[in-house]
Amino acid sequence: MKLFSLLFVLFFSAASVNAQTYTVGDAGSSVHFTIKNVGIKTGGDFTGLSGTVIFNPTALATSSMNVSVKSNTVNTANAARDKHLKKDEYFGVEKFPTINFVSTKISKSTVEGRYFVVGNLTIKGVTKVVQFGFTATATTAGYTFAGDFEINRRDFGVGSSSLTLADKLKVTLNIAAKK
Repeated sequence: MKLFSLLFVLFFSAASVNAQTYTVGDAGSSVHFTIKNVGIKTGGDFTGLSGTVIFNPTALATSSMNVSVKSNTVNTANAARDKHLKKDEYFGVEKFPTINFVSTKISKSTVEGRYFVVGNLTIKGVTKVVQFGFTATATTAGYTFAGDFEINRRDFGVGSSSLTLADKLKVTLNIAAKK
């Protein structure tokens, strides 16, 4: 029994050693969203990206993502719209300064270089489970993770009284994670 316990500890310790921890930041990264407003596609970006990614493509059970953006950095290239989006009805940036994503599971796709992540997305204090596919491209500095997903803004209480804003929006991620 002691031998089994020792082998178990050694196996999981070795798997953890192979997993690399990467730091996420704005340099080389983008968080972009698109949504229809009065039937016209519009979009914007968030910055203030921070967090860590632990990633090992051969031991995904030890991999995780914990990433956030600053909600007050919303930028739609329209100062009046940006000011409006920062209000309580939309992102409520004073009370909710960050939008967070924490993975609960990462798994491999049948397509080479593709993965799936399941995790908790928190916007305005509301947490919902999201899942999406992504690619992981090795770089000299670490990895670039790219993927996209759709959410319903009303699920998070964002712009709930707006009748001109579509409910669904698409988030596109291109995240540079460095050693």
